[in-house]
Amino acid sequence: MKTRSETSAGGVVYRIGADDAFEVAIIRTHEGRWQLPKGWIEDGEAPETTAVREVREETGVEATVVGPLGAIDYTYVSRYDAEPARVRKRVHVFLLAYQSGSTDDHDHEVLEARFVPVGEALRMLAFRDEQRMVERARGALDAAASERADA
Repeated sequence: MKTRSETSAGGVVYRIGADDAFEVAIIRTHEGRWQLPKGWIEDGEAPETTAVREVREETGVEATVVGPLGAIDYTYVSRYDAEPARVRKRVHVFLLAYQSGSTDDHDHEVLEARFVPVGEALRMLAFRDEQRMVERARGALDAAASERADA
């Protein structure tokens, strides 16, 4: 079986929701899974630029990069190639701050996009690695909120 590599980028988009609690944007794919928005890095594109673009396309919202959360590495077998291939994938994940827009404006690649409280996102996300990224985001956001409160 052939092996190839793919690199994607995406992110955890947050906003302040009800009761000043953090909410994050998640998407439901055509496979029915809830996950973080992400997609392939185009030629010459920086991972941060890809994250912003993919968030806009898949969630319908504009966001700005706050910083990196890390990378997710996994391997899967592609069924879309002429002959099956083992794919080693790396996804660069960023924390992004919501700026504007509506999740109703997501593209055709997803069935649904929505903002949900962090705890709900952790229960809904299909992949443990993505749950870990949301946990990292929550830690960074809680730390930043605590620093502002102490200032």
